[in-house]
Amino acid sequence: MIVFSAITPHPPILLPTVGKENLRFVEKTSLSMEKLSHDLYASKPDTIVIISPHGTMHPDAFAFNMAAQFEISFKDFGDLSTTLTLQGDIAHIHHYKEILESHTPVVLINKPELDHGVGVPLYFLTKGLDKTQVKIVPVSYSFLDLESHYKFGMNLQSDMINDNKRIAIIASGDLSHRLTKNAPAGFSHWAKKFDETIVEKIRNKDSKAILKLDTDFIEEAGECGLRSIIILLGILNSMEYTPEIYSYEGPFGVGYLTVHFKLAH
Repeated sequence: MIVFSAITPHPPILLPTVGKENLRFVEKTSLSMEKLSHDLYASKPDTIVIISPHGTMHPDAFAFNMAAQFEISFKDFGDLSTTLTLQGDIAHIHHYKEILESHTPVVLINKPELDHGVGVPLYFLTKGLDKTQVKIVPVSYSFLDLESHYKFGMNLQSDMINDNKRIAIIASGDLSHRLTKNAPAGFSHWAKKFDETIVEKIRNKDSKAILKLDTDFIEEAGECGLRSIIILLGILNSMEYTPEIYSYEGPFGVGYLTVHFKLAH
């Protein structure tokens, strides 16, 4: 059964060892991630499915990372000491491939070193969990259209809700990267509107409107979270939930959205 679902950003600057004096600029997000960690702990997950935009991506297929054990580090961001070891859920991954492959393009990869799109959320959210017991299913999205991502989520839902294991789902991704003139992808007048639109549609549970967003509008935002979010919304399709917007901020020109989808059981 699905016991937890959330959207998280993934800026490495959230880590004290990386952000240092800049942590004060992401206080809202830090507090939201701490709150989410308590929510996840309370849900007692057996398996965490996490969708990242920074894993190995296949243009025309969704990828499941099936390593037996995963390693997370932040050495690429100057932190040589923080590491995390997590267990892969090979059985679930093979099962998902089996139920999906007849109608959804999926591939299996084996990459023990996880990207920061997985690493940052799991660093925060798994703090209270027994990492020898909880298992991880990392998922990478594709370049297929938005509807395909939503259907991918819907197809996963039908299996997850009947699973005897407790499944948590995390959609990792940042919104627009173009909010300010010093933003990583440069400035766009449309960036703020894009982020406001996503937050509004999530709050109003209007998934159909998100699927209909103009491709040029999306491209102009320079986001990396939309497809992760759409897969999650597909998984939540037809389920009863309340979206709780924990925080949104964009202190470095990138939109950081943290949402807990409170599930009705």
